[in-house]
Amino acid sequence: MMMIARCGVAALFVLAALQAPVTAQTYASQPIKILVATPPGGMADLVGRTFAQGLSEAGKTAVVENKTGAGGALAAEAGAKAAPDGYTLFVAMHQTNAILPHLLAKPPYDSLKDFAPILHATGAANILVVNPSVPAKTLAELIAYAKANPGKLTYASQGKGSSGHVVGEQFRRLAGIEITHVPYRGAAPAAQDLVAGHVSIMFDIVPLAQPQIAAGKVRALAVAASQRLAILPDVPTMAESGFPQLEGGPWFGLVAPTGTPRAAIDYLNAEGRKIFSAPEVRDRFLAQGVVLPLGTPESFGTYIAGEYKRWGEIVRGAGIEPE
Repeated sequence: MMMIARCGVAALFVLAALQAPVTAQTYASQPIKILVATPPGGMADLVGRTFAQGLSEAGKTAVVENKTGAGGALAAEAGAKAAPDGYTLFVAMHQTNAILPHLLAKPPYDSLKDFAPILHATGAANILVVNPSVPAKTLAELIAYAKANPGKLTYASQGKGSSGHVVGEQFRRLAGIEITHVPYRGAAPAAQDLVAGHVSIMFDIVPLAQPQIAAGKVRALAVAASQRLAILPDVPTMAESGFPQLEGGPWFGLVAPTGTPRAAIDYLNAEGRKIFSAPEVRDRFLAQGVVLPLGTPESFGTYIAGEYKRWGEIVRGAGIEPE
């Protein structure tokens, strides 16, 4: 009986240890998985890998898993339904958390209720670029060419529900032109086909398009920012080109499943701010035209809610029906 009692006490201690709440001192004792909804090479992937590397340098184990498919819904659903223990994170972005829910008749996740915000890592502006074979050096010339050649031009996007897709449809309707949408599984393959001339136009993001612009592989016509960018001073804004409605762009950050312990959220937010504020990381992003909002989990939550509302209005205004 004494032996049984001792075994029972030992079992209770083990159970208590397994059920102990996460604290700043105990987190993170296991590998952290960071889900990314896009293939390697895009901004979401870069944000996830930058964060994972920073955590590894802080003595934690973090790995990135690229889970593509369904326009990002597969990764978002996996992130939303993961155990809320702080060991599965998701790189939230405009596509999965603000746009895609408005394009799906039955979204498999609720972007406002199923995630606990951690950190608003980066933001960038959309930029309209064309293959050099397109005979247009301004937005007005592009529209005139498209109207003279209906259906000839194609525009690549990073996938259904991406900002490139929705802004492309918005531009098509505002300009009154016929251009065909060609969706890809991520920014990198879309940009590669644009450079190769397989598609005509793309609403890319500045940090990914800038090297191609500098190399003369694509031509920039307008940037969807409130003012001209220091790294592309000769590229006019959409407002200057007559389309102030097209201002905006993608954003990326870190979230966890709702119910994740606050101690884990606070730890990840603090580490994330250190990682993205480190001079070598910050300067690399800023040099590409990327902003680093950072801030608190609460400010990121407020931002996501605002973007959800804004992109919903854009989707409806562009006439894109849910599927």
